[in-house]
Amino acid sequence: MRVRVCSAIFFDIQEGCSGMANGEPSHWARWHADYDDPNSGLYRRLAVVVSRIGQALDAAPPGPIRLVSACAGQGRDVVAALRDHPRRDDVRGRLVELDPGNIRACRSALASAELHQVEVAQEDAGWTEAYIGAVPAHVVLLCGVFGNISDDDIENTIRRARQLCVPGATVIWTRHRREPDLVPAVRDWFRESGFEEIAFDSVVDAFGVGMNRMVSSPEPFVPGVRLFEFI
Repeated sequence: MRVRVCSAIFFDIQEGCSGMANGEPSHWARWHADYDDPNSGLYRRLAVVVSRIGQALDAAPPGPIRLVSACAGQGRDVVAALRDHPRRDDVRGRLVELDPGNIRACRSALASAELHQVEVAQEDAGWTEAYIGAVPAHVVLLCGVFGNISDDDIENTIRRARQLCVPGATVIWTRHRREPDLVPAVRDWFRESGFEEIAFDSVVDAFGVGMNRMVSSPEPFVPGVRLFEFI
């Protein structure tokens, strides 16, 4: 498995683009700091996710590739995966994020990598409206989501994920492995919902990273549907 982390491209944008509120970085901006620590689980998780995105792009059919990322944060995974990928110019992406500081950092990183065809939408990724015009997608990222929502919302999101997908789409997801470990249930819910498992990585028992392909028929996209809510 090819593992590569391109965190260096974010170093110069941390100052002034980290979600400042009353002079202090937001919770979500501080959360991203562990991506810069090679000893952290988040750093290692990012490497796996970047590699899996690259594999999804390699496997995509010829022509435009639509990509969406829910709760995209600073977009580190997408930017690192696309920056040097031979199909980078085929990708049309939407990164959905609410935190203003993370959005500024994400847009700066995309501009630095000249990924002008990838947009950042300041929307609530938990509602299907956030994806109007960007789906059905070939690659759907649910990374950093399942650790921040209820078990019921995780299952609901998985059950409804076919609304966001073209036939044969790839979904990449993450979830921490703290007890009670929900990862086995997440893997089962994807299989039950028509997504075969292509790959699964357990990152030093800290995170699970799943890669699934939709093998069932898509569901019609329905605006106004709540997928999840952060807790």
